[in-house]
Amino acid sequence: MVNVQRERKVINMSTVLVTGGAGFIGSHIVDAFIEEGHRVIVIDNLSQGKLENLNSKAGFYKLDICDSRVSEVFDEVHPDYVCHHAAQIDVRKSVANPMYDAEVNIKGLLNILSCAIRTGVKGVIFASSGGVVYGEPTLLPVSETHPKGPLSPYGVSKLSSEYYLYYYNKVFGLPYIALRYANVYGPRQDPMGEAGVVAIFSNKMLKEEVPTIYGDGTQVRDYVYVGDVAMANILSLQRLKETRAPSSIDDHAYNIGTSIGTSVNELYDILSDIIGFQKMARHDAPRKGELYKTYLSIDKAKEELGFVPSVSLRDGLKRTLAYFDRSDLH
Repeated sequence: MVNVQRERKVINMSTVLVTGGAGFIGSHIVDAFIEEGHRVIVIDNLSQGKLENLNSKAGFYKLDICDSRVSEVFDEVHPDYVCHHAAQIDVRKSVANPMYDAEVNIKGLLNILSCAIRTGVKGVIFASSGGVVYGEPTLLPVSETHPKGPLSPYGVSKLSSEYYLYYYNKVFGLPYIALRYANVYGPRQDPMGEAGVVAIFSNKMLKEEVPTIYGDGTQVRDYVYVGDVAMANILSLQRLKETRAPSSIDDHAYNIGTSIGTSVNELYDILSDIIGFQKMARHDAPRKGELYKTYLSIDKAKEELGFVPSVSLRDGLKRTLAYFDRSDLH
């Protein structure tokens, strides 16, 4: 496989609007677009994002994606492309309040898409999920064509969003790519949040506190470093210029992960080894609705996007720990 970093096509400078660009994943994507020479505009209400994450070279509007004033931003900046990462991301919150989840994730998307159509946006990159849209998989690694079976309102909203994108493409001709992320981890992830086991474990271990594993720890996930996710978005921007009308929602969807399954126990052991943490994990009852075993096939992303994850789990964890510890760990 070619080295994507060296061989990817040069993309002419564009104006890219990134929603959620002050958040964990979005801010890394903003950095990558700016490094590529693009003009980047961020919309973020800072409910989850942080100003300190925001690249100083990016334009910034503190605004909710459901706000009608989003249209004024589109009129002012005239984005060529939209990278939509703003969302309600907590599965348990979606279960507790599915109305709110739909308000943000579906109504917010429709607000962005209506503005995109009206102002002639050339394409949309959408942050979907490679875990929640498939449900508990029957075949591993999970390919994009695997039957869908979301088990939470959050999963339903992500899958519904892909159908809305398909509709806007078919009816209005709006190109799009949906990136179905595995478990993304890395610097800037919130260690106090409900999601992000790497950040939660890292923060606790560095403070000599014992993390809690829910269940027996044999649950398997696909952990992908946030820098590789940012690269997937760079590659997707080029791919948007070449996309044709899809025949199904899976045509323009790409799994972004590593194709490697890692158990929670294995993750705990690797982190413990890097840090020198000697304490055994505390266990609690498994969480209802949690998937047991899933990891993604990235063959399609390799073939069509040129996506090749470049950061191993151990190296990515070292970088993440260094961020939380503010020192180099080896």
